[in-house]
This record gives sequence, C-alpha cells and structure tokens, in this order.
Amino acid sequence: MSIETGYRHIIRDPEILGGEPIVRGTRVPVRAIVETWRMGVGAEEITAHFPHLTQAQVFEALAYFSDHQDEILEHVARNAQSAPASD
Repeated sequence: MSIETGYRHIIRDPEILGGEPIVRGTRVPVRAIVETWRMGVGAEEITAHFPHLTQAQVFEALAYFSDHQDEILEHVARNAQSAPASD
C-alpha cells in the first residue's frame, strides 16, 4: 500500500526500503537520485544512470529533496553506514 507524499512521482511504501521515499512505480529511492546529483551529475544526465526514469521523475525527486533535505540526508547517512566497506 503506497502512501502519497504530495508529489506526483514520489511515494512511500512501507514494504519497499522501509517506507523511504521512492519514485512511483519503481524501487528507486529519492536518496539514490540525490546522491548521483551530489556527485556532480547534472539533473538532465541522471536518466543515463537510471534509464527507466523520466526527466519529470528526476526533477521531482530533486524537488522533494529540496523540500525535505534533513529527511533525505538522514537516509543517505543511514545507507552509507550499512554499505559494505570497500578496499
């Protein structure tokens, strides 16, 4: 059961990533789009990394981030802590 966020392309689903905001119809978290953007990839180029997303979905994920920075940065930090260490 998805939960609306007030953004057309962004939802929460308690069964996907523990309810972290995702792009509707995918399992792509807003966090992943934001992390890609923060690495210097332009918003228009992010669909090259996520070819199943539209420009509208990418821009709306970034708009969601702009309005909910603390929440998304918390997800980024939590994900970084749970990622395996690289050699």
